[in-house]
Amino acid sequence: MLIQLSIRDIVLIERLDLGFEAGLSVLTGETGAGKSILLDSLSLALGGRGDGGLVRHGEDKGQVTAVFDVPGQHAARKLLKENGIDDDGDLIFRRIQSADGRTRASINDQPVSVQLMRQVGQVLVEIHGQHDDRALIDTNAHRMLLDAFAQLSEEVQQVGGLYRTLRDAERAFKAHRAKVEAAAREADYIRASVEELEALSPRDGEEDELAEQRSKMQKSERIAGDISEASEFLNGNASPVPLIGSMVRRLERKSHEAPGLLEETVELLDQALNYLSNAQMEVEAALRRTEFDPRELERVEERLFALRAAGRKYSVAVVDLPALAEKMVADLADLDAGEEKLDQLEKIAAAAKTEFDLAAAALSEKRKTGAEALAAAVMAELPALKLERARFMVEVTADPEAAAAEGIDLVEFHVQTNPGTRPGPIMKVASGGELSRFLLALKVALADRGSAPTLVFDEIDTGVGGAVADAIGQRLKRLSSTVQVLSVTHAPQVAARAATHLLISKGPASDGSEKIATRVATMAPEHRAEEIARMLSGASVTDEARAAAAALLSGNR
Repeated sequence: MLIQLSIRDIVLIERLDLGFEAGLSVLTGETGAGKSILLDSLSLALGGRGDGGLVRHGEDKGQVTAVFDVPGQHAARKLLKENGIDDDGDLIFRRIQSADGRTRASINDQPVSVQLMRQVGQVLVEIHGQHDDRALIDTNAHRMLLDAFAQLSEEVQQVGGLYRTLRDAERAFKAHRAKVEAAAREADYIRASVEELEALSPRDGEEDELAEQRSKMQKSERIAGDISEASEFLNGNASPVPLIGSMVRRLERKSHEAPGLLEETVELLDQALNYLSNAQMEVEAALRRTEFDPRELERVEERLFALRAAGRKYSVAVVDLPALAEKMVADLADLDAGEEKLDQLEKIAAAAKTEFDLAAAALSEKRKTGAEALAAAVMAELPALKLERARFMVEVTADPEAAAAEGIDLVEFHVQTNPGTRPGPIMKVASGGELSRFLLALKVALADRGSAPTLVFDEIDTGVGGAVADAIGQRLKRLSSTVQVLSVTHAPQVAARAATHLLISKGPASDGSEKIATRVATMAPEHRAEEIARMLSGASVTDEARAAAAALLSGNR
């Protein structure tokens, strides 16, 4: 429920901090005192439309904070968790409205979109007024209210699951049928492509392997000529090795004739012969390593070019050719076995439709039964609300062709306000005052089912008095035993039944200026009689009005 509302610089409200209790709370005061501003502020905090005109004159921005205490399993907490918002403790809604029209929204001090704030706010608070048709204009809301009254949430969830299964089965059938039809149109092309790719038999990573082989062979081919030339120089007819060897032998013979003169030269030449001999062997080894079969290079290049040509033909990278081959084989298999699989998918979809149809039809019957009970419950409330000649009907129209996750039913509230008139949709037939009373009767019937934890009624007793106002007060009191009820009222019969009475008034602003500010005071029990007497008699409170007010309060204790 709503436990606190703090308002700063909104229209006539300068600074206001209100605490709320369970049960029925009423807000009373002179016309123009600011009762509607209070509700506009609450609506702003719940994601309502922002407007720079809401900011108090002379201020840059206004702010509204609403604090809620709700159970751990409440739908509001579930929505917050789904959107990654911390929901520990109380739920704190804060909306900052700038004078330039911009707004900022947060829940539990985490920035949120206004759409999320509105979505969560709708499951926490319902605001209804005499001309407020949000609960009655949308036929989807009619269906949800009927389902809540008849306690059909499990059946609705089951039908929703079967509907999603049916849609998945139908999508699978349609997708496979389209695939088979497309494959059939391209059958010859697919078969030829499969044969070509199977003959080519591309392997993962083959292009890189072939490119590397080709590069090595081409490099070997270029360097082999230089190595061969070096080999010819060291080992061919022009090799210096025999010449140097002959020279070493001659010098060795001469060295005996001149001791100490040629020994070092002979030694160095001998070392040179050894190095040249080693060089001859290494060159020969290098030459052998560069040897390759030109036919192998040709084979590698042909394979590489064939793979790349296939990639261009099928508009894929060479690396994707194996996957393409697998896909085409699968497409061909689908074509060959397509009719059999298509038949299986069609049977699955048909079975899913049968199961959905049966569950939706059963849900529809339960809705029709629930519709009679809901209509009877609302009708029971109408006489006391001076609608004893009216009829309330819940029309359930089953249309299998309009199947959806919620079933096959269109649910719509119809009324007949006077005997002899034609019944019709509630929004087209009922007047503003009648709408508010129908809505109240509906809310009483749904008091413990399908209601937000806080209900706000804005002057739904306008234009009625006496017994009707007293009947409205009784029903608001009954509602407040299961949900928190806030009511802006001009009816003393309603105000006398409240557990908490808030008086709204206007007075000078706290800054000493000529500005006017709205104030709200929680009335002590001993002061309530005077306010209710004012509501009974007007500006001039008489002793008779005070006595009547005391009687009202005494009778409602």
